[in-house]
Amino acid sequence: MDAGQGLSTDEVQSIREALAAGRKPRVVFTAAAGQIAGQVGQVVELTDPEVSDEFVVVRFGRDELPFSPADLAVAPKGAGRRVAEPKPEPEPEATPVPAAPEFVLDTPRVPAPRQEEPKVEPIEKPPARRAVKAAKPKSPAGLTVTLAYADGEWTVAAQQGSKALAKPYVVKPAEALKMVALVDVPGVQEAVEQILGAERAEAEQQAEKLRAELAEIEARLAELREAS
Repeated sequence: MDAGQGLSTDEVQSIREALAAGRKPRVVFTAAAGQIAGQVGQVVELTDPEVSDEFVVVRFGRDELPFSPADLAVAPKGAGRRVAEPKPEPEPEATPVPAAPEFVLDTPRVPAPRQEEPKVEPIEKPPARRAVKAAKPKSPAGLTVTLAYADGEWTVAAQQGSKALAKPYVVKPAEALKMVALVDVPGVQEAVEQILGAERAEAEQQAEKLRAELAEIEARLAELREAS
């Protein structure tokens, strides 16, 4: 497999199903991952891709760091497994030969050579992956409050995004006028005043008609009382 292609959408879905089954799939770092390209790690978690592009959490050594799908590729079978090296057989120890005794009394003692301690070269660790990007909080959906007039009634409704918070309900004309007064737009206020003026005139006409009908009914009642 070409380690420079990155994970495809199908491979990410396969990794998600493997994690759900309790497995930790192996992946190999691509050239996009930088100095650790070619190394092998294990996927331990998939976070929300909408929060960050680096949503594939990979265990590499003792660290668990997030990467984007372009930084990774599916590891081939057998990758990351170490083959046990055969231990060398110990050489048989030579039988010491006894030294002949020396009869020279003034022979100086030669000090034994000092054994130098083997130098241990420090193992360079790969550079640490950059820190996880802080997730940006999602802004709340917009809120819309609607004041409407139809069929002689004023109604108010509220909606946030696609969710209806309050269904249209009837309010008094005076309350509707107060709400419109908060909007400093002369054209809107004039339209509301015209609607209220037309409703007032119609209500006065109905009141005059009812008063005239009531006067006729009272006169008829007075006549009936006089006749009795």
